[in-house]
Amino acid sequence: MNNVASPKEYKLSTRSTYYIFALLFLLYFFDYVDRMIVTSLFPFIQKEWGLTDTQSGLLVSMVYWSIVAFVLPVSILVDRWSRKRTIGIMAFIWSMATLACAFTKTFPQLLATRAAIGIGEAGYAPAGTAMLSGLFPEGKRSRMMGLWNMSIPLGTAVGIGLGGFIAAHWGWRHAFGVVAIPGAIVAILFFFVKDYKTVELVKTDATCKTGPSKMSKMDIVREFLSTPSLIFTNLGFIGCVFANNAIMVWLPTYFHRTTGIPVSEAGMKVSMLMILAIIGLPLGGWLADMWFRKRPSARLLFPAITTILNALFIFTAFSFMEGKTQYLTLLGMGVLASAFTPAAIIATQEVIHPGLRAISYSVCVIVQNLLGASLAPIVIGKISDLHGIKVAMSIIPVFLVISALLFFTGSFFYKRDLDKVEKIALECED
Repeated sequence: MNNVASPKEYKLSTRSTYYIFALLFLLYFFDYVDRMIVTSLFPFIQKEWGLTDTQSGLLVSMVYWSIVAFVLPVSILVDRWSRKRTIGIMAFIWSMATLACAFTKTFPQLLATRAAIGIGEAGYAPAGTAMLSGLFPEGKRSRMMGLWNMSIPLGTAVGIGLGGFIAAHWGWRHAFGVVAIPGAIVAILFFFVKDYKTVELVKTDATCKTGPSKMSKMDIVREFLSTPSLIFTNLGFIGCVFANNAIMVWLPTYFHRTTGIPVSEAGMKVSMLMILAIIGLPLGGWLADMWFRKRPSARLLFPAITTILNALFIFTAFSFMEGKTQYLTLLGMGVLASAFTPAAIIATQEVIHPGLRAISYSVCVIVQNLLGASLAPIVIGKISDLHGIKVAMSIIPVFLVISALLFFTGSFFYKRDLDKVEKIALECED
């Protein structure tokens, strides 16, 4: 008689599943509140310390450089140790680093604390993405990824809008202090959720009669290098993230300088645009899932289409319009800018071994942050210093066109890459 208990499948109750989703949503929300609140504080910090636009951009870029430096080792911990413990520790670190920003007295000190925020946030997106990919079935992944990523524009909008308001009334340091504590509370709660076991890195060789074998380091490297759709997806993220970050960081300053409105009002106008992503993200995820059922390549065709449409809206707004007409045109950007995200993120999860999901998205995070998010504030800031903010904003659509072409190219390889992925069932932790 066999007394060995069979593995328990990782299939939680609906209540538990959505409770974990809610915590992941809140953590991503506070992630972006803490990350982006500094953008609406630029005028106040510049006035006190005499900073240039380039230096101000560094306060954002430093976070992304820290993420790039630490995301891969942290993601290895996520895949090989524990998603929930790594997430909880990271969220607590970035919350405390945000609190530390309130006590800085010099630009180098603030730069250092911003770097610490990036260390904390390093592996959160890969960890959360891997966890959601395990929680939900294939047919719901894009829409749930879209709903989860709604926390990004909401967090960005709250950070930009609330930061300027608090700074105008009580000083810019108080803005950091107010937003730091809630994230730490949610981080503690996350230690008590139910996670799935670490997935063994094994592969099935058709020529081997002894069953699955353990993957070597070279097998892991080949897993990434022999998946064209994954490579094109990662490259496609660069231009999209560059454009989105450039808009988030410099649009408040653009409105302030070109229309003369107060900084707090400019921040609120941008917040309203960012909030429109709560339409684009779930709608994009839902449409991508619907199309995916009929055509697997839709995972990358959909990002290609929405990205090129976004480029057209931004090009039209900054090149031919101003005032209310320009703002109304930018509403289209608010919806389209993030519509590519759910399907593109899920693409990094579906065409890779289940035991490498966090690492897969960490590679995407490295590429998009190193060549996209971290460069956007500095590049646009430098062009603004040399040629003015109008010229700087007008070059953004170029990056989106390139990304659209990369997604489109990757779509030709998606079905083949999806079919070769190792099929491994997830097991619930004890």
